[in-house]
Amino acid sequence: MRIGMTEIIIIALIVLLLFGGKKIPELMSGLGKGVRSFKDGMDGKNATDTNTPSEKKDETKPE
Repeated sequence: MRIGMTEIIIIALIVLLLFGGKKIPELMSGLGKGVRSFKDGMDGKNATDTNTPSEKKDETKPE
């Protein structure tokens, strides 16, 4: 049993109706972070080793 283009379009429309246009980017961002975390876990990387620049603290500024 394969999923065709019609089924994918119907699913996308249902998701759009349920979550609205503003929530979909947030949903996809969360999904991307989850997939990245899963891949890092499979590779044996530690979560603290994979900080993105936005997550790192700026050590030049005093707190």
